[in-house]
Amino acid sequence: MQALALHFESEFLLSLRILLTGASGLLGGELAGRLLERGHGVTALVHRTTEVRRNNGSALHCSEWSGAPPGGGALLVQRGSVAEPDFGLGRDSAGAVAKGHDLLIHCAAATGFSLDPAIYRAVNMEGTRNAAALARAGGMPLLHVSTAYVCGARDGPVREGAIGERFANGYEASKAQAERILRDAGVPAAIARPSIVLGEWASGAIRSFDGTYAAFRLIAEGRVRTVPAATHAALDFVPIDHVASGLVDMAEAMDAAAGKVFHLSSRTPILVAEFAAGIAAFPHLHAPRLVDAERFDPSTLPAMERRLHARVTGFYDSYFRRAPLFDDANLRALSGRQCPPTGRAYVERLIGWCMEAGFLPAPARLKAACGQP
Repeated sequence: MQALALHFESEFLLSLRILLTGASGLLGGELAGRLLERGHGVTALVHRTTEVRRNNGSALHCSEWSGAPPGGGALLVQRGSVAEPDFGLGRDSAGAVAKGHDLLIHCAAATGFSLDPAIYRAVNMEGTRNAAALARAGGMPLLHVSTAYVCGARDGPVREGAIGERFANGYEASKAQAERILRDAGVPAAIARPSIVLGEWASGAIRSFDGTYAAFRLIAEGRVRTVPAATHAALDFVPIDHVASGLVDMAEAMDAAAGKVFHLSSRTPILVAEFAAGIAAFPHLHAPRLVDAERFDPSTLPAMERRLHARVTGFYDSYFRRAPLFDDANLRALSGRQCPPTGRAYVERLIGWCMEAGFLPAPARLKAACGQP
């Protein structure tokens, strides 16, 4: 009966024409692929590259935007910039794009933790304002991708819609301000808030190793050996496939989703101590030494580690000091979707993929089996 219902749904699903910003990014590329699989037409707004790739690395076939909206299952690409009014397309072209689509998914963002404040203002804040203006011009709703960490520096349950006052970095602060801009824009909108997006749940696979992965490699390779952490701290890791699937759920039910905030989170955050134990399960890697965050003094670190802490890992300190528990009731009510468990076994799959992809060193016995020196 369930299989019959799913078949009926796929047969009669209304094909949407979707304008997607940030499509050349990690999450945007995977989302584009899933939307196409569902039979929707997608126009990808791209900035520097016209290549759109799934998380598995496969490139999606695409054609250049020529003024006609995308047909079902087709991917078009249009160069532009969210940081510019009308996305830099010019008023006439922007008007045609706006009126040729049913939904705008705003996935583009500057995600680094230590960028120039002007970049956050231009891309994350003004980019959201420009997206809202385009959606309004086309009479279409907007699905905005934010971050769960707009909750700020807090522990315990975090309700959907809550916004903090104290933030760990410019990225969090700019995304919180972007949400405020959107709420004042007068556009029917839903807000998706992923937590810490990592590799696919079943395999740990990830297409690119940015942000969190860079800090993790410094720890696992032993170049950063000391991590300040609160004893209760927990990390909310969420698989990219859960996030992308949740966004598809929202896109296909925007009448019900509009006006709501959705946490795309794990529901089972992993304690920092358990995260360290997951690294320790691989004897050739270096589990971090966890120290009391309140007593941590970076000046006591060895010179090289002190520099790495200041340039990279220090920007992630706050995530080892707090333990938010993100409520995901809205997604469960919308589609019934729940994130699978993301405990130590998931962490070990992430590490295994990093070794398989060459991002982390493999153990000597694995290298020998592969014929490597």
